[in-house]
Amino acid sequence: MNWTSGSFNRTSRQIFMSLVVFILSHFAVPNLEIQAQEGTAAAKRPNVLFIAIDDQNDWIGCLNGHPQVQTPRIDELAGSGVVFQNAHCQAPLCNSSRTSLMTGLRPSTTGIHGLAPWFRTVEAFQDVVSLPQFFRQHGYQTYTTGKIYHGGYGRRPKDDEFDIIGPPPGIGVKPPKKLVVTPNPHPLVDWGVFPHEDQDKGDYQVASWAIEKLKQKPKSPFFMSVGFFLPHVPCYATQKWHDLYPKVELPPVQFDDREDTPRFSWYLHWKLPEPRLKFLQEANEWENLVRSYMACTSFVDSQVGRLLDALKTSGLEDNTIVVLWSDHGWHLGEKMITGKNTLWEESTRVPLIFAGPGISPQGSCTQPAELLDIYPTLAELCRLPAPKHLEGHSLVPQCVDASTTREFPAITTHNRGNHSIRSERYRYIHYADGTEEFYDFQSDPQEFENRIDDPSFQAVVQQHRKFLPKVDVPAAPGSRARILETGSGKVIWEGKEVRPGDPIPEIEDE
Repeated sequence: MNWTSGSFNRTSRQIFMSLVVFILSHFAVPNLEIQAQEGTAAAKRPNVLFIAIDDQNDWIGCLNGHPQVQTPRIDELAGSGVVFQNAHCQAPLCNSSRTSLMTGLRPSTTGIHGLAPWFRTVEAFQDVVSLPQFFRQHGYQTYTTGKIYHGGYGRRPKDDEFDIIGPPPGIGVKPPKKLVVTPNPHPLVDWGVFPHEDQDKGDYQVASWAIEKLKQKPKSPFFMSVGFFLPHVPCYATQKWHDLYPKVELPPVQFDDREDTPRFSWYLHWKLPEPRLKFLQEANEWENLVRSYMACTSFVDSQVGRLLDALKTSGLEDNTIVVLWSDHGWHLGEKMITGKNTLWEESTRVPLIFAGPGISPQGSCTQPAELLDIYPTLAELCRLPAPKHLEGHSLVPQCVDASTTREFPAITTHNRGNHSIRSERYRYIHYADGTEEFYDFQSDPQEFENRIDDPSFQAVVQQHRKFLPKVDVPAAPGSRARILETGSGKVIWEGKEVRPGDPIPEIEDE
């Protein structure tokens, strides 16, 4: 029937409009009510404060990684929730670790093993729903400041990762020239103290931006990610933080520690800007580096405290889940090196703390956990359906009762074919050339003795081998920096072949 035709008279129009009103009153209104209920439910969902620390190993008070370290505010957060004592990264490198956490996919699945590429440039993962995108899809306002993805990844508006973008990560003020001259000069590889103020530091400014947003009481629910740069090198902290550590205890080192590890283990960190222990000893810089790293850790702890204070004074604390994590650890002389890029405890173990609604206080979980587990855990804590692609497993059972057993180990990967399987008591390592390591933390917490050939452990070793990733793809197109390739009997480190007889850089004489 044509609305404009003569046959559609006034009476007909009245009948038609009555019918429309009837339909709207019986069908449309309830739908609007449902939408309103969903909106109300979203408003009541907990907020998320997502705190990242760069290169932070287990030198945190509540993790007992170093007997002298002072981190009172992170320890306070741990006491208000659950600290995972046996948490590990998916990769001992910034880009690969953060990509895994934010996408919910293993490095062995994506092929993101180096400092490049940005995963959105890899065709298979252009449309994967990242953690902030997931929250936005469910009505959350998303914020970011500092280092969340590696470098500048994810910060451009066209990346479509966050709604509101704050200051980028940065060092802040620097000394007029480097304080330490290292064998492989790099502008970031430096440490020590020079005259400056906390307010001059990039991490202080990052915290200040987030604090200001919290004071403004952002629209709820919100997902706010705050990424601190320190204690990543350069390890510059102000004098007051250095003064906390007038005399430091050096980490335990066994100087023949690498004699029972495969030569292939050196290929994972063949030649890097970070110096070897040999240089630190010869240059009398070991204690200075340890002190500087601990000073930076305590400074970052103070910035975490500023955030937590702002959350409380804003009245948002009771309805906000706080998760604190680091992308990987850092060696300070152990295994004869500094830096990351290994499959041992110093590289893989990280702080991981959950606190807030739905999480029991004063929990300490020794079950293995992975950074990959953060995505599904937050989804469940916020009562949201987790995406199907996630490869991690929710830690909510442990957030409720820290003694709950987990059936999954923590798996760390650094380049194709190199994997660590960490259970509650053991670590198994498999390298791309087939060589292996095995450690028993009950008798050897420093991983000094490789027990792979011990007959009494063969059954346990085999159990760990079963967890090696079934999918293990080559490095993604565009990969670069810290890339190790193997095949046809060759080892290629960052594009250059390493031959069996080549001396280990900065360890063996040329």
